[in-house]
Amino acid sequence: MKEWQEQDIDFKLTNKHEFWLYLYTPMCGTCQVASKMIKVVDEILPHVTIGKSDLNYLPQKAMEWQIESVPCLLHMKDEKVIEKYYAFHSVPYLLEIVSKD
Repeated sequence: MKEWQEQDIDFKLTNKHEFWLYLYTPMCGTCQVASKMIKVVDEILPHVTIGKSDLNYLPQKAMEWQIESVPCLLHMKDEKVIEKYYAFHSVPYLLEIVSKD
């Protein structure tokens, strides 16, 4: 899974790509566990576009998207946030939500 910078996210939004964005911070212990789970999902579902970004480098986006905490998984489509997930219960749970569309 690639680390996306703000310009990468803006490009995907502007071009109306559908994608998932995993937001984390490096010092977050829960994020470290969530990172491992989302990496497995990314490997199992190679046809789904999933990127990750350190929320510390996206302060404007955090306010715009009203991010409440990390880890956070965003489903983005048509230049907007479709859904936000804060609880990463398990890999099967993540597979279900990411592959349901």
